[in-house]
Amino acid sequence: MKQILLLKCGELILKGLNRGKFEEKLCSTLRRRLKNIGEYDVRCSQSTVYVEPKGDTPIEPAIDVCQKVFGVVSVCLMAVCEKDMDDICRVGKEYLKDVLESARSFRVTAKRADKRFPVKSPEIGVMVGGYLQDCYSHLRPDMENYDVNVEVNIREDHAYIGAVRLPGAGGMPTGTNGRGMLLLSGGIDSPVAGWCMAKRGIDLSAVHFFSYPYTSEEAKQKVLDLAAILGKWSGKLTVSVVPFTHIQEEIRDKCHEDYFTLVMRRMMMRIAQETAKIQNCGCLITGESLGQVASQTMEALACTNAVCTEVPVFRPLIGMDKEEIITISRRIGAFETSILPYEDCCTVFTPKHPQTKPKLENVIRQEQKLDVDALVKEALDGVERITL
Repeated sequence: MKQILLLKCGELILKGLNRGKFEEKLCSTLRRRLKNIGEYDVRCSQSTVYVEPKGDTPIEPAIDVCQKVFGVVSVCLMAVCEKDMDDICRVGKEYLKDVLESARSFRVTAKRADKRFPVKSPEIGVMVGGYLQDCYSHLRPDMENYDVNVEVNIREDHAYIGAVRLPGAGGMPTGTNGRGMLLLSGGIDSPVAGWCMAKRGIDLSAVHFFSYPYTSEEAKQKVLDLAAILGKWSGKLTVSVVPFTHIQEEIRDKCHEDYFTLVMRRMMMRIAQETAKIQNCGCLITGESLGQVASQTMEALACTNAVCTEVPVFRPLIGMDKEEIITISRRIGAFETSILPYEDCCTVFTPKHPQTKPKLENVIRQEQKLDVDALVKEALDGVERITL
């Protein structure tokens, strides 16, 4: 029996005259992701994307891929029928046999996108529901507390029937809102921040600060593994690995201990901003959450922001608590990797009493002890770029 996936596009239907551009971007992303697992025809009509396997290509692997593509709100697995009530009922009986035999109650919902079809939606539901109840006499119709929702969809070319609707990633198609540079550490927060902004249509690149030998090769690999997990949602992702050891040693040797973290964060933002410009990124993305640590107080964030004069800084987690962040981390498959016990550069030379309400002029006074421009240039010259 021929099967197909119908993907619902959510807020793309609000895009008016620009909707076609967003839909084509979504389709091109789906084609690129799906070609790695088989041959599929991808097309869009009436705000629905059709994913149809070619030849002997199985449809099941495509479900997981489609669920991870931003812009897809739901994934419906359906059987293809002729636009004829007898065929719709017959296919429904055979295709849904396993799920209906194990259910106790059901309902039928119908959508007639092709208004030329002679039977209206309410009548389709009644006819299909009556037929299925005759075939499976143990079933009880229940429009509110049902075990199975049978969907019938009448489209331009065919009719479709199914009972499997799975959630998609939602949001906007990747790349429809520009490119962003994610400051990616080995922790829980930054991959979630990247995922949140990718969901809003941002095409991601990432920058990671590596302080060997204070941080290990295992810690670096952990970050690349997190980038690969994030890439399953966001697509191809380039990680710029920045050598940060010399900068941190200079800060340790020349700056007051209480300001180590603040000066370090400002150096990171300077380097990230230059890396963003090189890769045509229009923003920086961080995993900061207000008040979570000393460098994330309102005053500390203001000091950090002061060096970002050319691109905005997006902090999608700023109002979330840790449990909310962990919930998303688990959902996207990053949590177990994020909690592996490998250090990152933010744990190197951590001050005992960091400034939580710093004054910008005092932070700048500490930075004047460093050759900031030379250190930034040295770090940029040593960047290693890894594409996943």
